[in-house]
Formats: sequence, C-alpha cells, structure tokens
Amino acid sequence: MLLPAALFKRPGFPIITAVLTVADVATLLDAFDPRGDARAALSVARVRALLAQSPDPFARTTYAPGHLTASGVVLSPDRGSVLLVYHRRLARWLQPGGHIEPEDESVTEAARREVLEETGVKLDRDRAALVVGVDVHAIPAARGEPPHWHHDLAVTFVARKKKLRPTEEVREAVWCALDDLDRYAVDGALRRSVKRALRLLGQAA
Repeated sequence: MLLPAALFKRPGFPIITAVLTVADVATLLDAFDPRGDARAALSVARVRALLAQSPDPFARTTYAPGHLTASGVVLSPDRGSVLLVYHRRLARWLQPGGHIEPEDESVTEAARREVLEETGVKLDRDRAALVVGVDVHAIPAARGEPPHWHHDLAVTFVARKKKLRPTEEVREAVWCALDDLDRYAVDGALRRSVKRALRLLGQAA
C-alpha cells in the first residue's frame, strides 16, 4: 500500500497515530456520486489516475501532474449561507481549503484544519462529514512552483457559529447567502457541491 511522506519521522511533527493512505481516498471516491455532473465525473477519473500513478499524491511538491488537496463546503448553522474565501492566486471566491499536511489523519481532518486556519470558523463535530465535490483544476505558476493541478476533495461541514476570524492566509472571508452566489461569481463546481451538501445533510438530519 502506498503511504505518504508523513509516515517518516520528521523533526517538528507530532506523532502520527493514523496515516492517510491511497486506499482511504479511494474509499471516499467510491462513496461519492457524480451522476449528472460531467465535470465531477471526469475529476473522479483523474483523481483515480493520480492515485494509481503518482509516487506521492499527497505531497505539495508533486507537480506532475499535481497532488491532492482538501477543502470545506461549510454551511451556516441555519444552512442559509456558505463560507467563501478570496483565493489570491486564482483571484476568485472559493471554499476554504488547501494542501494535505503530514499530520492530517484523513481528508476530512485536512479540510477541517484548513477551514479553521483560514477563517477561524469552528465546525460542528456531531454531524457526519461527507465528500460533496471532486474537482481537478489548474494552478498557475508562482513563487518558484511550476503550473500544476490540484485534485481537490470537498467535504461538507456545518458551522457551530457564524463568527469569522480571517487570518493572513486569506485576503477576506465572507458568509454568502445561497441566493446571492452570483455576487461572488461562485463557479458551477462549488454550486453543485453546495446542492449536494444540502441534500445529504437533509438526509442525515
């Protein structure tokens, strides 16, 4: 079984009690239903190809063709808004997210950590976190990195409160009402993820 670089002992990192594996990600993909979403279906196929071919799909320094990332589709407690951050590199509004770190025990925990680090929003742990989006998108060259692809798995969460505390990692964070997505030019992939989140959370309620 292919294991990420997190398996190796490195100074400054905590003891890892569980290691995120390719099999873990494959299981998440198996549970994700992209029916009716051609872009998501293609992205699932591309993520599977990455898992099969990459020597370390979790490493942010794997550029050919890219690496896995995790993001959070976070709904407000009343489920009437979705959390957005302004992505400086792509110059657009997206869900919070980022790279999977060596200490992350799962894709869900990576997404949860990114949400907290970028926005300060604390998430409800009583609800099951489910994958609601899979999207492969291009990242332009910057800061010594070549152009590459992010193979992103989006996990849904519900916030405990709407209090925001944006950090230096993002320029701005906002709660966007679900009927105001056009204002922030939210793309189709995120819109479809929000719809899946609402449907799945409704079933789990």
